[in-house]
Amino acid sequence: MKSLAELEAIRKKTIDNVNQRTDRTTTRIVVGMATCGIAAGARPVLLAILDEVKKLGLGDVSVVQTGCIGVCRLEPIVEVIRPGEEKVTYIKMDAEKAKKVVDEHVAGGKVCDEYVMHIVDGHVVNDYTVKHD
Repeated sequence: MKSLAELEAIRKKTIDNVNQRTDRTTTRIVVGMATCGIAAGARPVLLAILDEVKKLGLGDVSVVQTGCIGVCRLEPIVEVIRPGEEKVTYIKMDAEKAKKVVDEHVAGGKVCDEYVMHIVDGHVVNDYTVKHD
């Protein structure tokens, strides 16, 4: 680094990169690929998602890997982040469920409720039949 102007350029580039994550115009699929996720079967889930995205020609969808999402007992975990919508967290995924999520939610816009992590009274559940008061 040779000058304050150079430092300012680095700062601006970094801020632009951070803002790029929050101002997305494309869909992002995040697959938990920490040791816990891999041990639970995340690799076939990731491969199924990549295959389905390619098969459907979804060029505006990015599929990325992340470390531990924090709920190891619910792995494999997949998050779908669509522009202008709340993040949806899918739990206990397998390759077939992952394909369905790509087909119905990512491509079709319909959340697959039966695989979604819900929080009721501070407890994680994925049984949509739980009574909500």
